[in-house]
Amino acid sequence: MKRNERHHLKENELVQLASRTREAIDARQREIGAVAIGVILVAVAVIGYFAWQSRVEGNAGAMLADAVIVSDARVGPPPAPGTPATGPSFPTEREKYEATAAKFKAVADQYPSSDAGLFARYREGATQMALGNTKEAAAAYQQVIDRAGTGLYGQMAKLGLAEVQAREGQFDTAINTYKGLADNKDGPLPVDGILMQLGRTYLEAGKSTEAQQTVNRVVEEFPESPFSGDARKELESLKKS
Repeated sequence: MKRNERHHLKENELVQLASRTREAIDARQREIGAVAIGVILVAVAVIGYFAWQSRVEGNAGAMLADAVIVSDARVGPPPAPGTPATGPSFPTEREKYEATAAKFKAVADQYPSSDAGLFARYREGATQMALGNTKEAAAAYQQVIDRAGTGLYGQMAKLGLAEVQAREGQFDTAINTYKGLADNKDGPLPVDGILMQLGRTYLEAGKSTEAQQTVNRVVEEFPESPFSGDARKELESLKKS
């Protein structure tokens, strides 16, 4: 990262979390190439939770911890008789997601302006996306944006909202959201990952020229990016099409 970016990160603990997440992603370059920005979101969320969990007190912290336990629950048949219980489990992934969304919603509804509430509302949105409930996901993300503004959770929620917009076929709206995030070079989210999502959204929208130009930016402006390998492959594919 640039020196002025590092200085900026020192002034904002939540932004530091994104920086540490980026470094972890760089160290696992091969593993995350195909997953792109989704990994960043999950990693930032998890790191963010543990970073402030130790200082969240009272019922909000307890409720959030319970929600995270449910989100990490095992999916599958009950343990065999005599096997020690290792926490909650669900017979299907969908049932786990439904229970998880309800848990995070309860935290966010009760503590909407706290760090715990913002984190929970973001996770509610992400879980609703996993369930395919785009309307509910968009509403949750928008609440985070309204409360968190330009902070880390607000930016993450904008990224999530862009995914909702693209999934619903609102490509121009999604593109504008991604472009706004990518223009914020001093923001908490990695620009190269956002550009990858922008390029793919252009392609989904049938705008292959813009997709090629955007993916080419990753190759030229971020040659050491963990996304550069995928960017080169996608660029070659776009040139052939």
